[in-house]
Amino acid sequence: MKIFDKESCKEYWAAKASDVLLDRKIVKVKYMSDKEIVNIFGNHVYKAVICIKLDNGVWIYPSSDDEGNDVGALFTTSSELECVPTI
Repeated sequence: MKIFDKESCKEYWAAKASDVLLDRKIVKVKYMSDKEIVNIFGNHVYKAVICIKLDNGVWIYPSSDDEGNDVGALFTTSSELECVPTI
């Protein structure tokens, strides 16, 4: 097993994310339904989260951590939409 330093980990995960996300088109934006929330996060999450669908069929949604313990807000650098909240 190879041990990576923090910068190597960042490079590794950025490359994996680039393979899926780079040069894609957003084709749909919606809030997750109650049924989807339960299916993905279980019965302990009570907030809806924004979901983004790409042209390759991949859905993206923010989570509070990498274990999917809760939903998360999506922050932007746009002055017109600084944050897409959980509801």
